[in-house]
Amino acid sequence: MFLRILDRLEEILIATLLATATIIIFVAVLHRYGTGIPLLYPYLIGFHISWAQELCIYMIIWVAKFGAAYGVRTGIHVGVDVLVNQLNPGMRKRVVLFALFCGALFTGIVGTMGASFVIGLYPTDQTSPDLEIPSWIVYLCIPLGSYLMCFRFLQVAWVFWKTGELPQHDPGHVEGIDKDAVGKKLAR
Repeated sequence: MFLRILDRLEEILIATLLATATIIIFVAVLHRYGTGIPLLYPYLIGFHISWAQELCIYMIIWVAKFGAAYGVRTGIHVGVDVLVNQLNPGMRKRVVLFALFCGALFTGIVGTMGASFVIGLYPTDQTSPDLEIPSWIVYLCIPLGSYLMCFRFLQVAWVFWKTGELPQHDPGHVEGIDKDAVGKKLAR
């Protein structure tokens, strides 16, 4: 139950941040070019959206940190396994588990260093240049995203150790579409 909730929260966060950043960028571009039109200039010049670029940069960074954890969970994270797949099953299992634990160790260290940085930044009065939000909030994505990715590496390692299966991503799969039903309709 906890894992399903975490999975959904992860997906909702990524989708919401990405969609919102896209909308903000679209509005900022319309604003930028709209102020060049004499008829719209008096109406648009009153809206100040100089903060849009900074906000979108932060949002995309958060998407990248949490998207990497999502990639580990779903099997779409980058991995080179050409040589590993040539090994005998016993050796392959040891090498894959070693690689997963190395990923967990690395992301755990990055998360800990990020948490230390955020804790040190928290009592300061540093703010972001345009949004003027506390800088520790901006950098909070480092420990949160890294610890989530560490957890996902350990989760994948546990499942692999128990079943020998790694998460596989089917690039042809679209959530909510039944592949067999579509195939039958196309066959008609």
